[in-house]
Amino acid sequence: MSNEHIAVVGASLAGLRTVQGLRRKGSAARITLIGDEPVLPYDRPPLSKAILLGTADVASLPFLDADALAALDVDLRLGVRAVGLDLDRRMVELADGSAPAFDRLVVATGSSPRLVPGLRSVAGVHVLRTAADGAGIRAGLLAARRVAVVGGGFIGAEIASAARQLGLEVTVVDTLPTLMTRGLGPELGARMTELHRRNGVALRLDAAVADLVGDDRVTGVALADGSVVDADLVVVGVGTAPNVDWLRGSGLRLDDGVLCDEYLRAAEGVYAVGDVARWHNPRYGLPMRTEHWTSAGEQATALAATLSGTPTPCALLPYVWSDQFGRRLQIFGRITPGDEIEIVYAEGDRFVALARRNGRLEGAVGYDALKHVLPYRMQLAAG
Repeated sequence: MSNEHIAVVGASLAGLRTVQGLRRKGSAARITLIGDEPVLPYDRPPLSKAILLGTADVASLPFLDADALAALDVDLRLGVRAVGLDLDRRMVELADGSAPAFDRLVVATGSSPRLVPGLRSVAGVHVLRTAADGAGIRAGLLAARRVAVVGGGFIGAEIASAARQLGLEVTVVDTLPTLMTRGLGPELGARMTELHRRNGVALRLDAAVADLVGDDRVTGVALADGSVVDADLVVVGVGTAPNVDWLRGSGLRLDDGVLCDEYLRAAEGVYAVGDVARWHNPRYGLPMRTEHWTSAGEQATALAATLSGTPTPCALLPYVWSDQFGRRLQIFGRITPGDEIEIVYAEGDRFVALARRNGRLEGAVGYDALKHVLPYRMQLAAG
């Protein structure tokens, strides 16, 4: 319907890909794309990889230029944050006081870095989510000698890898006994932990952060056991939380994201996509929330089809990659506690591991082993 108005709140990958998908499907709807950052939608994965290493700059990150944006025929509102949702009046309340009305709404507000409670605010301490964050950390790395990374998940591991590749002293602090345990499980986490050790990363595992050291600028991280990790740059990467505060009281169901059905539908005419969506994935028969680049794009493709009149359930196979020490870690499917892990290929640091549950293949992991892991990805995709 050419007179329909679709509001998309969130101008990152998921929101933009939804708009692009709608136009490819021939939608003539009026579309408003709202983003809280004052810049064109851009690619985030390079922030913890190429941007930190200096092999790319933030100017190369935008997904589209002015001509491509004009071709989308979208009302783009940048630098304005959504602060509320009135479902009865079908309006999005924005921080600038405006309240655009909509016929259908797409929530694509993503997620934000979690913080360590109680830490003081001093210079030299960073989180990584936006292009400005990435540029700030890159500048800090160029001036630093010792880096402390609080959090040993994927982002923390990538930052540690980049800092070591730049020749800096790096210490990772995490409360768990191995790196990337939440995404890989303890056995494969231990394998990646040893990779970091061999590449010169100092590790303080099973350790909790008590406070930051330094007056005007950080000089170290104080741990709960009384020791101090010296650092002139600290990056905190302890996970993210979905951006749903602006939706509280709206009537949408919120539980670690916006709860949706298999069509990414949260309520009549309201959908969620990307990091913020916790949707029923029919591939697994359970609700899940993914924070992966590929998942956001696949969700957006399915949602654009649904919004264009072809209801399309989102039954994606999770996939995430991580670049560390010049090589790529790839994870297809799901790895959960209690999975049986089998190493089916190993050569030096390179490996492929399979995760099975009750004899069924549930996940495949490869480090610098694309050729060897792809057949298992095909098996997973085929169910």
